[in-house]
Amino acid sequence: MPDLRGKVAIITGASSGIGKGTAVEFAGLGAHLALTGRNQENLQATAHACVEAGTPPDKILLVRGDICDEKVQKNLVDETVQKFDKIDVLVNNAGIIHFAGLETTDMAEYDKLMNVNLRSVVALTQLCVPHLAKTQGAVVNVSSIAGLRAIPTCLAYCMSKVALDQFTRCVALELASKQIRVNSVNPGLIATEMLKLVGLSEEQYTQWLEREKANHALGRLGEVEEVTKTIAFLGSFDASFITGAQVPVDGGRHAMCPR
Repeated sequence: MPDLRGKVAIITGASSGIGKGTAVEFAGLGAHLALTGRNQENLQATAHACVEAGTPPDKILLVRGDICDEKVQKNLVDETVQKFDKIDVLVNNAGIIHFAGLETTDMAEYDKLMNVNLRSVVALTQLCVPHLAKTQGAVVNVSSIAGLRAIPTCLAYCMSKVALDQFTRCVALELASKQIRVNSVNPGLIATEMLKLVGLSEEQYTQWLEREKANHALGRLGEVEEVTKTIAFLGSFDASFITGAQVPVDGGRHAMCPR
């Protein structure tokens, strides 16, 4: 198992889904945590789960707010360094999804999605670089199978994840001289709360998940823990010679061809 004892990790979008799972995974591996999200109640629930997993309460920092807000970004980094004196790992996980094709895309929704999924990642990573350079730390971006495969009627989301993967590669090369590693994970379909917010009825949601199983070579959907374990590996010294990589955690979906 990766050793994250005493490592300080910032995790965005930590109030639910993969972000919450990553926080709990890191807690079980001994990390100190700076967690951010928009929902205070859910953030508190994540913190409680992290304490149960092994992180002392005084080694958890909660910063509530919109990750697109530049003040929130700066406060997150400043408060983390003030409390823990360093940053070892940045997990850029916060993200939203919007189902629409070219002809139905609302540009306000497009801008909102790009701000969350991409612009906030660039800005927060930029703020963390001086601190990650001191620890020779790691950045893990949570991308998607949508960064590797085109998905009809999911235009803006796919575009954001393709751009995130290219950001990963470019920044990995740029920061290599500082010994900062930058990688991304590309999950297949993981049944998280985010997917329930796209406007489908419960019946439509269930039917969609069932259909999606056939698009994964292993014939099933992924579990949050299967993604978070990969994030923990990439954030740890066990992945010390891996940078600029996109790691599919997708049950083989990236290798599938239409039949």
